[in-house]
Amino acid sequence: MSNLLKECKFECRVSTVMNKDSRNYGKQCMFDDYDETCWYSDAGLPQWVKITLEEINLISGFEIQFQGGFAGKVCLVNIDDDNESTIFQEYFYPNDINASQRFALRNPALGKSFKIIFNESTDLFGRIVVYKLCIF
Repeated sequence: MSNLLKECKFECRVSTVMNKDSRNYGKQCMFDDYDETCWYSDAGLPQWVKITLEEINLISGFEIQFQGGFAGKVCLVNIDDDNESTIFQEYFYPNDINASQRFALRNPALGKSFKIIFNESTDLFGRIVVYKLCIF
């Protein structure tokens, strides 16, 4: 499956960045294809990543790579239409590992924005570290 983020223009927003150091730990690091860069959130829950696509697309799943020890535990995916109304919502429960994890949505949805909410973290302080995020 092809990564929508390689094919479509998009904007990304995140809840926080570690020590406000966007240059080294900002949202862009999830999409730069470098294995050693990452988005690193500050402490506290919930944390989130929101991607707004330039146009409506069929979203059927996603792939995410955490740093072990800083992974989401109880996570929620929201897909919104172009009026920012939620049209799909599903919980997922990633493993606390370094490897990429792929999640297929139960019901693929036509949406314009994709948001992951990290309600719990494997880190005691609620930090999240994401090396890679793809949407398909």
